[in-house]
Amino acid sequence: LKPPLPALSPLRGGTSGAMAPLAARRSTGLAAVAGALGLAAGSLQALSRAFLAPSPSSPPALRGLTTGSTLAGASVDVAGSSHVLAQARAALLARKALKVDLTGKVAFIAGVADTSGYGWAIARELANAGATVLIGTWPPVLKLFEGTLKKASTNEARKLDDGSLMEIAKIYPLDAMFDAPEDVPEDVKTNKRYAGVGQYTIGEVVEQVKADYGKVDILVHSLANGPEVTKPLLETSRAGYLAASSASAYSLVSMVSRFAPMMPPGGSVLSLSYIASERVIPGYGGGMSSAKAQLESDTRTLAWEAGRKYGIRVNTISAGPLKSRAASAIGAGPGGKTFIERAIDYSTNNAPLTLPLYAEEGLVLW
Repeated sequence: LKPPLPALSPLRGGTSGAMAPLAARRSTGLAAVAGALGLAAGSLQALSRAFLAPSPSSPPALRGLTTGSTLAGASVDVAGSSHVLAQARAALLARKALKVDLTGKVAFIAGVADTSGYGWAIARELANAGATVLIGTWPPVLKLFEGTLKKASTNEARKLDDGSLMEIAKIYPLDAMFDAPEDVPEDVKTNKRYAGVGQYTIGEVVEQVKADYGKVDILVHSLANGPEVTKPLLETSRAGYLAASSASAYSLVSMVSRFAPMMPPGGSVLSLSYIASERVIPGYGGGMSSAKAQLESDTRTLAWEAGRKYGIRVNTISAGPLKSRAASAIGAGPGGKTFIERAIDYSTNNAPLTLPLYAEEGLVLW
């Protein structure tokens, strides 16, 4: 099933090569992502009805757009602005995507350690759609994350659209730098931050998930790390460069190769990229820009290979600058502002829409 409006496709991977901005209201951006994941996870009939059926209450011009008709050469008067039309169209699609039912689907989101990032927001929207949510968290912060979830102050971040609180079925310790126990160096094995967390390599986590749930319908790769991210590329060591590539790009390859055999046909894999993959972003160093470019290249190859072998989809999305805890940790630069603060300032000064970006709407995609 092809989207009725290819120019608005929010996914970039082997199955979609173009991305364009979607201007949606708060909380609708990620709902659209949940809709796209639901499509790939087997909810074809539900989504085809949601995306293709015209709304009786919609103006004729908007009904034409939602049914996929083209308006080349036509004049559409919606507040006198095609920009407003695009906003209305995106909002309609997003609201219809809210109707996706992912009940019975199992989603594994790797790289969630707090409630401020995209991974958490994606997990919450999948829970809104009824999916069983599993999370993989970096072992050194696992106990801190589990403690945060028990606090009453976190309830607002856990609240779903129906007023209930999101339930995470299980949190697995996951260090995506390692595929198997023999890959873990001695200094990590004996590190007290890893003590008592149990098995945490990618291969071990996959086996645990298989034993616990038998399948994964949706796999979200929401992790990245570059130990030398504050260094310019000219000053990045070989070890730092390769570490960024291993944690931020190869981890996707490893996860897809190991999760795919237990994913039903129609399953979906999603990763998060960044504009530094194709543009110079000063301050985003240590080989991280290279790792994001590699992630996007690998996504296209994995989409072909995993699609042909397992019948699953692999895509990546490029989100805007969000002041998450991880992004804020990159450190201060000129003027005393952190990298992410300067990135947000740049976007505010240059983006067509200068609204603040929240995790719930952060996948206002382009």
